[in-house]
Amino acid sequence: MMNSGRKPWTGKVGNVHQVGGIETAVLDNGPGKGVRVAWVDTGAGLRYQVILDRAMDIGAAFYGAHGLAWLSQVGITPASPFSDTGIDWLRTFGGGLLTTCGLSHVGGPEEDHYGKRGLHGRISNTPAEVISIKQPDILSGDLNMHLCGIIRESSVFGPHLVLKRTISGILGQPYLKVVDEVTNESNVQAPHMLLYHVNFGWPLVDEGSRILWKGAWQSRDGDPNNRIFSEKNDFKSCPAPMKAHEGFGEDVAFIDPDVEADNRSRAGIYNPSLGFALRMTFDKRQLPWLVNWQHWGENEYVTALEPATHPPIGQAKAREEGSLILLQPGEKRTYELMVDIVTGSKGIKTFVNEEN
Repeated sequence: MMNSGRKPWTGKVGNVHQVGGIETAVLDNGPGKGVRVAWVDTGAGLRYQVILDRAMDIGAAFYGAHGLAWLSQVGITPASPFSDTGIDWLRTFGGGLLTTCGLSHVGGPEEDHYGKRGLHGRISNTPAEVISIKQPDILSGDLNMHLCGIIRESSVFGPHLVLKRTISGILGQPYLKVVDEVTNESNVQAPHMLLYHVNFGWPLVDEGSRILWKGAWQSRDGDPNNRIFSEKNDFKSCPAPMKAHEGFGEDVAFIDPDVEADNRSRAGIYNPSLGFALRMTFDKRQLPWLVNWQHWGENEYVTALEPATHPPIGQAKAREEGSLILLQPGEKRTYELMVDIVTGSKGIKTFVNEEN
């Protein structure tokens, strides 16, 4: 896609990084020392950190002066390939705008005759092989930019799932797009589950912020009197920190998201005091589920909206109910997720009203 027309920087800027673009770096201090990252500046207020050594997941993200993502106390850590036992995944969970769960298991620890699986799978603890970085070119007018990498979930004599991830945008537009291609490159069929753990934090998430989604839902525990996800509660308004969510306290809803006229589903967060909304767009044919995680612990104040192939029920349950995806050798699945910033009273009103 080529952008035409005169831009405000035309004739005034010779170095694209004065406007935006992609900058790679290596962290040199703290628990993340040695981790490769890339900062992407859209030149339109949205900027975000891609953690190249963590499956090209997205860490910190900002719109203007305001943080969008929840960052855990763990922070950025190097990939830990053997963190797939029990709940060891939590020791490397830095939060961030996007943590990828899968590629073969999404859910809690489990063991059966197909093997042993830890919380949320292995892929987020795998470094990417970066295969291309494209900068925008303000002189030619090609304002497209992207990062592309390969991440492998592999074992000798076992499944070999390959994730090709492309994160892209256009200079001057406040959005990012993730396109993932998952291919089974082994000679045996491979189980496949995928969940995008998109984590929102303060100040985007604050008392009075609205969690935006539409669709039929049920609480994970199935309790109609769940302390959050109950028909009698306004569970789409962010509350103050809750004592009930200290430690492992949390509540989760599994959502069958509504589809809009363009065959896409949308969800997001709106904080009226900030004057903008964050919107996610995904294709329900690719990602038929949406999960809303709410964890309002003191100093661990976060909600997540998680498009997924499955709710986090685990590979064993998905296999039992017949929903587990079994990729044949050479078979590929493609997934797209877009995140953009909605501003202006008309755009915000349309998005908020459509989602509630």
